Amino acid sequence: MKLVKATENDIPMIQDLARRSWENAYAGIISTEQIEYMLGEMYSADEILKHFANPNYHYYLVFDENSDSFEGFIGYQHEYEKGTTKLHRIYLVPESKGKGFGKRALDFLKERVSESKDQRIILNVNKENNAKIFYESHGYRVYNEVVLNIGNGFVMDDFQMEYLIHN
Repeated sequence: MKLVKATENDIPMIQDLARRSWENAYAGIISTEQIEYMLGEMYSADEILKHFANPNYHYYLVFDENSDSFEGFIGYQHEYEKGTTKLHRIYLVPESKGKGFGKRALDFLKERVSESKDQRIILNVNKENNAKIFYESHGYRVYNEVVLNIGNGFVMDDFQMEYLIHN
């Protein structure tokens, strides 16, 4: 597995990978209508282009050299808050789970954050998403709970988690 820096040309692939992973990850947690709404809002070409325009926001594609295919992506932003990188998104397609790609992507993120001035990584995870257990197994801890109104009558009911970088 390797992580490949994404470019604007990769937006359709990011959108496809997001849809494939979300349909699996959020089935039974949030409604199909909310999934469609959030994908439309958070993964529109215009929204992703805004991320690429931000020099602190980075996308990397997870590439599986064994199958010669892209299996997911990670999107994060340095200096989201003072001294803090936010992991906005890390998603893998269902068939790639359990192969160590998520762990390696988090390790990659820790390396990038260690190279920056940031000393903390934060993320939001849906309270019912099993990914919380995955994050905890990699040293993240819950520091807050939030319910965010995201429009159209939908909310995100999340744990906020953090990982502290010890340089």
